[in-house]
Amino acid sequence: MTGLQSWVAPTYDALADLLASSPVQTWDAPSLCEKWQVRHVVAHVTMPARLTPEQFGAEMAAAGGDFAVLSDTVAARDASLPVAEHLDGLRSPLLHAWQPPGGGAAGALSHAVIHALDVTVALGRPAVAPEEAVTAILDELTAANGAWFGLDLTGVRLEATDTGWSWGSGEVVRAESGSLVALLSGRTLPDGRALPRS
Repeated sequence: MTGLQSWVAPTYDALADLLASSPVQTWDAPSLCEKWQVRHVVAHVTMPARLTPEQFGAEMAAAGGDFAVLSDTVAARDASLPVAEHLDGLRSPLLHAWQPPGGGAAGALSHAVIHALDVTVALGRPAVAPEEAVTAILDELTAANGAWFGLDLTGVRLEATDTGWSWGSGEVVRAESGSLVALLSGRTLPDGRALPRS
């Protein structure tokens, strides 16, 4: 297991622990994902724990090969599953070992970290991913210069307020590392901040 993959399980386990100890209405709170509540985000990330490759293929075919359509369909349908099932999914060894097609360990970690932050940043809670994992995703997103999420990072300097991490030059955007990952993932923070689109 690579270093990147080894951070996936702690991220999902910590998210499960946070949600298990939170009031039940937390599941209905809005996430950073547009139109998705916390339960939709969890239903989305735990798909690999619920769907066999054959079931996933059938879902993909039903969605006309469009992963965004599949994601919305499955999240809308499975969001109403019992909380215990969502928590089991987050703690599933199947999910912890899963890698997105063609994405490898880096893709698995970015999926875990970004979606966990969709929940924790929206709830005003600290990041659940290991600090090194968050920094690794910051490095990955900035190495792509915003291309992954259609951002224009020209003239932008990012500075983490909780670590020594920084990147770029120009107008300074300061936030906790997790919030910077969310910004670099095209999200709008609860305070209304967002990075410019390309």
